Amino acid sequence: MIPSCCCSPTSIAKVISDQPHLSMLENQCSTMSDLQKLHAQLIKTGLIHHPLASSRVLAFSASPAGNINYALMVFTQIQNPNLFTWNTIIRAFSRSSTPQTAIYLFVDMLVSSSVEPQRLTYPSVFKAYAQLGLACYGAQLHGRVAKLGLDCDRFVRNTMINMYVSSGFLSEARQLFDESTDSDSVAWNSMIMGLSKCGEVAESRRLFDKMPLRNSVSWNSMISGYVRNAMFVEALELFGKMQEEGIKPSEFTMVSLLNASGRLGAIRQGKWIHDYIIKNGIELNVIVVTAIIDMYCKCGSVGKALDVFESTPKLGLSCWNSMVMGLATNGCEEEALELFSRMESSADLQSDRVSFLAVLTACNHSGMVDKAREYFSLMIGKYNIEPSVRHYSCMVDVLGQAGLLEEAEKLILSMPINADAIIWGSLLSACRNHGNIEMAQRAAERVIELDPSESAAYVLMSNVFAGSSQFDEAIKQRLSMKERRIEKEPGCSLIEVDGEVHEFVAFGRTHHRAKEIYSILGE
Repeated sequence: MIPSCCCSPTSIAKVISDQPHLSMLENQCSTMSDLQKLHAQLIKTGLIHHPLASSRVLAFSASPAGNINYALMVFTQIQNPNLFTWNTIIRAFSRSSTPQTAIYLFVDMLVSSSVEPQRLTYPSVFKAYAQLGLACYGAQLHGRVAKLGLDCDRFVRNTMINMYVSSGFLSEARQLFDESTDSDSVAWNSMIMGLSKCGEVAESRRLFDKMPLRNSVSWNSMISGYVRNAMFVEALELFGKMQEEGIKPSEFTMVSLLNASGRLGAIRQGKWIHDYIIKNGIELNVIVVTAIIDMYCKCGSVGKALDVFESTPKLGLSCWNSMVMGLATNGCEEEALELFSRMESSADLQSDRVSFLAVLTACNHSGMVDKAREYFSLMIGKYNIEPSVRHYSCMVDVLGQAGLLEEAEKLILSMPINADAIIWGSLLSACRNHGNIEMAQRAAERVIELDPSESAAYVLMSNVFAGSSQFDEAIKQRLSMKERRIEKEPGCSLIEVDGEVHEFVAFGRTHHRAKEIYSILGE
């Protein structure tokens, strides 16, 4: 046992120099295997009871290179943990996949410990509440912090703002933000990101423009906010301004821009971003490569996507999933199934729910009913994956296209989860194609019940009646839409010309060259 007099800074240095195990812990421990061996030696020699030794073991096991469960085991064996050890274990769990444990530990600290939390304790707890989306409970801790006068601490306040915006409590976050006279870029970025996440894009942009000192995180937050809210043209325009100001984009910016280009079908813009990534040495990690493949597939350039896929030395599961889905949605269903088989035979990969959604999409687009049934059963039987609404929707589509309407309806009714309006809409569409009026009416009733404002059910039923020459009933459906003030959303299309994306809406006249376009149409 190490005597208590060894706790002074001078004696701690002497202990480290005199004890080889502590010295190794300080200088040579780089893996959990190393740590476990040294931990065993510290236990044998009794050095583990020294506060320095136990705290170092805890700190390493709680680090990203460590093991969070091992860290908890170490913590529980420390007698009378001090503030440092409490903060270490709470902070580690706040960053883990089980942040609720950080909250349990904090409560335990309050109830069963004589150690009082300090300013560095609270940010980790607020972070845990943010990850769990439980700002309603975090608000109680906010009250405690305010009583202690720590709400003026910038670090504490920033984590509270982040907690509120992460949970959608914008008014509370905004109040904290507005009351502050020294908000830093962290607080500004949290507000910009939170507002755009909740659909308040205009206010997010207003804050962005007002921000005194923008960094790359600010630009990326605003660009990703535009993409999240399907404002893809605005995202690309903002990137242009980002370049003008000489701000270097990160890989996250590139991923957002690739997503925007793909959704717009802007192949030239997407190709330019791909080239920019290569020329500027931005890391081609799994996330970036997946975004590049997805962009080319969405733009219809499957060959280019395959080139990227085959030339990448290390592919993650998301890359495979994106490529299978890209082939499936671009008329290359056989190739999609072949690629899925390659993925299945790989020892390093295990198909997930996205993989099966991709292969079921391929079956859907090619009308391969037997294959769809086979993959659906494989997903449930071999992989124990619970089908989502989207998996069921693919099955209903493929069955409906094949005219197997009774089987499709039976599948919907047997689902362990509630069917949404989209699935019933798929069945309704199939009923229209195959002229099954009775089933179409049942499906339409479900669609209207789930989404009363959805115009598709009325339009499809009108078409069903018109297709069977029941024109009076078809007119009734249209009149019902009018009475309920439901309007069919106008069709929209996008086209890229000379690197510029143009958007057209049915009967729209907002395009700056609308007069010329309608003049040519008139001819």
